[in-house]
Amino acid sequence: MKLYELTIEDEMDGVFAVSLVNTPAIESEFVALSKDKEVIELAEVSGEKRQVLGAALIPNKSIYRKGPDGEDYNIFFSKETIQQVQENFMKAKNTDNMTLEHNQPIEGVSIIESWIKEGSDKSDNYGMNLPDGSWVIMAKVDSDDIWKEVKANKVLGFSIEGRFTDKLTKNKKHDEYSDQLLNSIVDNITKAINQYKN
Repeated sequence: MKLYELTIEDEMDGVFAVSLVNTPAIESEFVALSKDKEVIELAEVSGEKRQVLGAALIPNKSIYRKGPDGEDYNIFFSKETIQQVQENFMKAKNTDNMTLEHNQPIEGVSIIESWIKEGSDKSDNYGMNLPDGSWVIMAKVDSDDIWKEVKANKVLGFSIEGRFTDKLTKNKKHDEYSDQLLNSIVDNITKAINQYKN
């Protein structure tokens, strides 16, 4: 399967909006925060901060795509590109540009924090275990309708909307990351089968 690195090459490239989605392409779900800095229980109403925290992009994470011609391929972003994307997004003041499932623009949801993870940070407090170089965002959900969607687990994460230049590549770091992920999946499946047999 072809692998493309997405990069920023001109002023038109970058992220112009963030979407709340049910199935994030980066396979990283956000967490909803309470005043007690714990993941909220769905039944809990009092004490909600109406904030969601999650990854917008993860470096070297292989993201499956299907082109208009039906061809399957994978894309990824380097740490350097993610840093540039995050900076440009904030400079352009795009923090209120939010959509639902990449379809309709929504109001009442704003990005209130945005950073690149380097070392231990608040995302670790919620068990996110993101690699350094990840773009992490926190959004405030003032919209009652959207907050109902969050609490009902109808939206589970963030997905970017943007334009990028793609480069067909064979990236050694990316392959190593993919191999580690594949090995971890195989180990977990083997453990599950052995536990089932016993």
